[in-house]
Amino acid sequence: MGAAGPVDCHCHLAAPDFERDIEDVLEEAKKAKVLALVAVAEHSGEFEKIIQLSERYPGFVLPCLGIHPVQGIPPEEQCSVTLKDLDAALPLIELYKDRLLAIGEVGLDFTPRFASTDEQKQEQRQVLTKQIQLAKRLDLPLNVHSRSAGRPTISLLKEQGAERVLLHAFDGRPSVAMEGVKAGYFFSIPPSIIRSEQKQKLVKQLPLECMCLETDSPALGPEKQVRNEPKNIFIAAEYIAKMKGIPVEEVIEVTTQNALKLFPKLQKFLWK
Repeated sequence: MGAAGPVDCHCHLAAPDFERDIEDVLEEAKKAKVLALVAVAEHSGEFEKIIQLSERYPGFVLPCLGIHPVQGIPPEEQCSVTLKDLDAALPLIELYKDRLLAIGEVGLDFTPRFASTDEQKQEQRQVLTKQIQLAKRLDLPLNVHSRSAGRPTISLLKEQGAERVLLHAFDGRPSVAMEGVKAGYFFSIPPSIIRSEQKQKLVKQLPLECMCLETDSPALGPEKQVRNEPKNIFIAAEYIAKMKGIPVEEVIEVTTQNALKLFPKLQKFLWK
């Protein structure tokens, strides 16, 4: 595995931004020598598209299904998740369970405009708890969102006994992240690190042994308001290398090994 490329551990290939040119985007990523793309869902309306992409690009697009803590179409109609949203998704997750790399994107989002009441936060916790239990039953890792909710997310994951966890684009303090490190969780770093002081502080503290790479495409790119793509994963790798004072090849090798530890099915899917 020495010369393997990077794994994009969290991207949104079913996003409307990619509707017209997803094939080109995927070909560009392949050309750039990205090893694999972990495609996450936000709502059940994206499930079929993600599964279809994984069938068209076996061993390259690896599917995760799950229900995000914020539902609806941005920016006007977004709202905090409900148990009803999850109920609609569960039969499809069961249907495709053998093809999944992980359950995701799941988590908590306590941004005030989405979750301003204790009731909303509590329902988010219930939805996440049910998905943690589902992941445990299916023996799948979790691909986790924790915006404005770093500590509560890590606490709930630990309380529920979640073991294989990726905290994507973590926006909390490094001291809170270290609680996740102690629990054996991994943290994925997006290309937006080049313009985010918070992400830079996080990477300074995090050991490379618990880091993965992601793009969160089409969001969190190197430039604000410009569509991000999986091929930009190298921007994150190069910045981490610069901060840690090590070769970029080492960052790619270690983060890919971490992805293989985090997602046990990755090895099997890669050689399809």
